[in-house]
Amino acid sequence: MAYLSKLLSLLWVAAFLMIGPAAHSQAAPGSEVKRDYVLGPGDVVRVTVFQNPDLSLETRISETGFISYPLLGQVKLGGQSVATAEKTLADGLRSGNFVRQPQVSVLVMQVRGNQVSVLGMVGKPGRYPLEAEGTKLTDVLAQAGGIAVGGSDVVVLTGQRQGKPLRKEVAVTTLFIQGGTEDPVLQNGDVLYVDRMPMVYIYGEVQRPGVIRLERGMSVMQALATGGGLTARGTEKGLRVHRRGADGKIVVLQPAMDDLVQSGDVLYVRESIF
Repeated sequence: MAYLSKLLSLLWVAAFLMIGPAAHSQAAPGSEVKRDYVLGPGDVVRVTVFQNPDLSLETRISETGFISYPLLGQVKLGGQSVATAEKTLADGLRSGNFVRQPQVSVLVMQVRGNQVSVLGMVGKPGRYPLEAEGTKLTDVLAQAGGIAVGGSDVVVLTGQRQGKPLRKEVAVTTLFIQGGTEDPVLQNGDVLYVDRMPMVYIYGEVQRPGVIRLERGMSVMQALATGGGLTARGTEKGLRVHRRGADGKIVVLQPAMDDLVQSGDVLYVRESIF
């Protein structure tokens, strides 16, 4: 008898090891989506009704936001949260006297309706779902692996708000260090773009000629200091900045030390004639 009990226990454990992971993997696609996620066109949902297997359905939300559901016909789920969609279906089944006390579950299998694109100098460029209402720029940027080496600390957000084009630059460094920049809430169709970090070029009579990263608010003096300063033959009077104008032509300026440098500037330090 003890042998039989032990054998049954081993069989139960074996069945759990074989069936358990498979069941978990089936639930995984929807388990990551929060209940306040707003359903959108293209999303694939699985609807189940407790003790009513005939009412189970896996379907894709149409471009107009509707699904075709047994007994209820066309039901609009687009624009509703997962929890609200469950209530909508339950109310329909109850009011139609199809199920007395329906317990409806909506599981999001694939997110296709609410997505944003992340492009440029990030760890993992691509399209990312907005899995919860109120998802912010930094949330999606983190999903994309953050800003890559050589990327700018300014993220450009483009999209539409109230039917009007939106373009906004968000300084991520300022956002975290100073807290003076708003962390925008993203919407379906938004695009985040991270450009290469802005550069300044220094050559002539400086200790370390070459390319340096342009920091926010960098002055001419700070740029020269980053290049190691002037050599013994260099002169501040011989300093020139070559800058590309709005018309694409290069202009040559004689800057003051506290003037700000711009992305793409070329600083040239002439040799002193004395």
